[in-house]
Amino acid sequence: MADPRLAGTSIADSVIDVFGNTPIVRLDRMMEVEQIPSVLAMKMETTNPGGSAKDRPALEMILAAERSGELKPGGTIVEPTSGNTGVGLAIVAAQRGYQCVFVMTDKNGQEKIDLLKAYGAEVVVCPVAVAPDDPRSYYKVAERLTHERNAYRPNQYGNPDNPEAHYKTTGPEIWEQTAGRITHFVAGAGTCGTITGTARYLKEQNADIQIVAADPEGSVFSGGTGRPYLVEGVGEDFFPNAWRPDLYDEVIPVSDADSFAMARHVSRTEGILIGGSGGLAVAAAIQVAKRAKPDDLVVVLNPDSGRGYLSRIFNEDWMVNFGFVTECEQCVGAVLDARGDDLDKLLYVNPTDTVRQAVERMREHGISQLPVCKNTPPFANAEVAGSVDELELMERIAADPGSMDLPVEDVMGAPLPTVGIGQKIEFALEQLHTAPALLVLSGGRPLSVLSRTDVLTYFQQRAEASHG
Repeated sequence: MADPRLAGTSIADSVIDVFGNTPIVRLDRMMEVEQIPSVLAMKMETTNPGGSAKDRPALEMILAAERSGELKPGGTIVEPTSGNTGVGLAIVAAQRGYQCVFVMTDKNGQEKIDLLKAYGAEVVVCPVAVAPDDPRSYYKVAERLTHERNAYRPNQYGNPDNPEAHYKTTGPEIWEQTAGRITHFVAGAGTCGTITGTARYLKEQNADIQIVAADPEGSVFSGGTGRPYLVEGVGEDFFPNAWRPDLYDEVIPVSDADSFAMARHVSRTEGILIGGSGGLAVAAAIQVAKRAKPDDLVVVLNPDSGRGYLSRIFNEDWMVNFGFVTECEQCVGAVLDARGDDLDKLLYVNPTDTVRQAVERMREHGISQLPVCKNTPPFANAEVAGSVDELELMERIAADPGSMDLPVEDVMGAPLPTVGIGQKIEFALEQLHTAPALLVLSGGRPLSVLSRTDVLTYFQQRAEASHG
């Protein structure tokens, strides 16, 4: 209820009253650097109180649940989230007296977990590299907790109030802010609430407006299987209820490497700190803007800030170790080049392969270690389940010859330590003091196994070349 003592002031009654009405800014520097002929502008959802576009559906879903009676006074909210929806729900819950329990995957950065806890929420972390119907998946864990706590689950993936929030607010704001001159709208697709709700409104105003969904490579929206990728908050391994391909004129897949590189590029070029999903959206928007006409106006939605990714895509050590950045000329990649083309592909075994198959593969290729990977190439690092070592297998088989027929997952050890393809050889040497081999990552994905013999061969070739 409004306080009559504030009549005539511009003081909001609460923080939820300042959700939305975010600005749009022209990406002037990016247009110059990327030689873009059209106008490229960004919808800045970072100015929402929770720092993301998810504040909008969080409020709409809770208000709708109150109206329907699904959410009672003093109740509990349970939701699986990559972080931003949780923040929006936590803000609204704090204002309206609810408890929150959020379920996240181990792909999310610690900052996002700590942020939700800062709002007083309980956070449960689940593995990302499991199927949606696995009881450990964050969907299934959320279902269980909802039942156990007799809680309300907003279910942003299936709740029509998610896209409705953007139909009511984001779409009208963009239309008004661009004076109806917008020709293209680009946004990442995750729950599809943002892109679908905004697209519905914009298409009603002008059916010729082009709607472009930016999607992580590997997500089902751009034809993938939904296999794990590193960019957070976008892409899926299933089609949510808000998925409306009839509204989208194009879906553009963007790699983790391009998403992270663009996030860093925009942050340093425009002074706008954006995250990986924002980098993904801008990378797709630049493709659109470069082929657009000079009078076209391309609006890209930036969903959140890069502050939640400081320990990842803005951390040099993390970027180097995952193979996204090269820190020197004579790096791990040079060792792989010296080894030749015959072992550049990743040799591996699946968890369900037998020990006999693992032994035969090692003997066939003359190697001593194999990573154990789920699914088939190309793998995400999260799909590396463990490793097998010839010495450990030898001891196991000597003690029990029947071990040859066991599945590898019953005998495997921990995953091999990782090293980035662009990392210094000195770092690899330090790792190899305690590990017999390393798993080389390139663009966040396992590329090859690096052994002590590989490094020794590299140094031998260098020595012979210097004396040749």
